[in-house]
Amino acid sequence: MATPQTPTSPQRQGFFFRLYSGTGGLNIVGKRKWWYLVIALMLALCIGSMVTKGFTPGMDFVGGTQIQMPAKGESGAIDLKRVKSVFRESTGRDATSAQRVGAGAGESVLIRSVTLTNQETAKVKADLFDAFKPLGTDGQPSQASISDSKVSSTWGGEISRKALIALGVFLVLVMIFLSVYFERWMAIAALAALVYDITVTAGIYSLVGFEVTPATVIGLLTILGYSLYDTVVVFDKVKENTRGLLGLTRRNYAETANLALNQTLMRSVNTSLTSLLPVLGLLIIGAGLLGVGTLKDLALVQAVGILTGTFSSIFLATPLLVDLKMRDPRFKQQAARVAARRAKAGDAAAAMAAAPTGTDDQALGTELRREKALAAAASVPARPGKGPESRRTRRPAGKAGRPTGKRGR
Repeated sequence: MATPQTPTSPQRQGFFFRLYSGTGGLNIVGKRKWWYLVIALMLALCIGSMVTKGFTPGMDFVGGTQIQMPAKGESGAIDLKRVKSVFRESTGRDATSAQRVGAGAGESVLIRSVTLTNQETAKVKADLFDAFKPLGTDGQPSQASISDSKVSSTWGGEISRKALIALGVFLVLVMIFLSVYFERWMAIAALAALVYDITVTAGIYSLVGFEVTPATVIGLLTILGYSLYDTVVVFDKVKENTRGLLGLTRRNYAETANLALNQTLMRSVNTSLTSLLPVLGLLIIGAGLLGVGTLKDLALVQAVGILTGTFSSIFLATPLLVDLKMRDPRFKQQAARVAARRAKAGDAAAAMAAAPTGTDDQALGTELRREKALAAAASVPARPGKGPESRRTRRPAGKAGRPTGKRGR
């Protein structure tokens, strides 16, 4: 006869199993003051860098001259350091950037600088040809293979203006949607997480010195939708867990919200990892192998935004929501009832550990059904002869419905 297997108790399950099943018990909300401190330091660092150091605007924002030539010359591949040296000797100023773009036969060297005069541009092209002898399409050195163009800052400014308008409209629509779908405090917490994402992403660009291009602005707008999605997933679980919470005494709002965070934690992490894979593909293949600078700018801001968005949805949005909700006297009173119940039990930790076997979500559902049933029973008054007391005192009846035994004389 086979011995029945005893199900593994939650206490004996490994940490990663409990993490994936949503019963890891990470006290994120309970330690929110520490997370607020980390977030405040990050914001102070980013804002300080943006104020003191500023950004590194690309040519599309400040204007300038762009010179492009084949990446191969008579002596082989053209060295970028030597390109910058020739440019400095020819113009007396440093090039803003010099990089390889494209791949294979179409690979070229792209030089960017401040706006040059026509005479300066012609002299630089002649000096570059004399130094490298770049090969044309026929495989022979050709000065015509070196091209130049001038970029106006007007287009970049127009892109920035439209991006700011789009950002303002987006934030207003997000506020309205979350207020209707969820509630006011959830909308405020989600909006605060979005502002954090924008500020930190921009601050990282300022700290590291990444070049800000129109592709960067476009990428910044795309990460707002991702950050909002991640926050909405967590808030939806919070809304589900806290339904009917004011009538229960098992958990207060902070503990229930923390449970929702644990239940959606791995979903958030997995979503972030799968979102980073195509972004890394853009960085490695698009920018690294193909040398497309636009893809690099777009992927770079998305990678930074995905990481900051995941962090804010876990460690900022929900903890801030808890603090906002606990301003409501009803949730304060419910938390007091929870504390009174645990104090009556004698040990708050033992009261929380007394959940039935299974996941914490199942325990919460069982408690919810039990307390609703007790509340419903208490609200219906017992009719005479129908309650438990009357059944215990009633004498058994005979066939005719009359009491059995001898009648009293």
